[in-house]
Amino acid sequence: MSTKAPNPVDKYVGSRVRMRRIMLGMSQEKLGEKLGLTFQQIQKYEKGTNRVGASRLQQISEILQVPVSFLFDGGPSGSTTPEGFSEGASPSYVSDFLATSEGLALTRAFTRIADAKLRRSIVELVEQIAAREGPDKR
Repeated sequence: MSTKAPNPVDKYVGSRVRMRRIMLGMSQEKLGEKLGLTFQQIQKYEKGTNRVGASRLQQISEILQVPVSFLFDGGPSGSTTPEGFSEGASPSYVSDFLATSEGLALTRAFTRIADAKLRRSIVELVEQIAAREGPDKR
């Protein structure tokens, strides 16, 4: 018995749910409570393993305080653009990074730095560290 790979749209929507949930500091348990679901079901939604129905998407968007369109913005489209993403979409590694607690924490902290020169120095430092780690693994 072979398992079917999650649909790219379902994975993307799930990653956007996860990103927004983490941005709000909300646990999977808390989101599940508000939806009348278990945290395991939230995990399946966030991984794209299970599809989210239209009414559930509406509920999730209300709880996460975003329009439903937020969950789809920049995601895979039916068009024939390279990599199957709509124009102007960020590479998937960006949304993957922002969907982690570390990615969000780093982004929040970085955007609070007012000094442009200091921000540039931090970027250069991280680029140097990454160069020592090896080739780009995306």
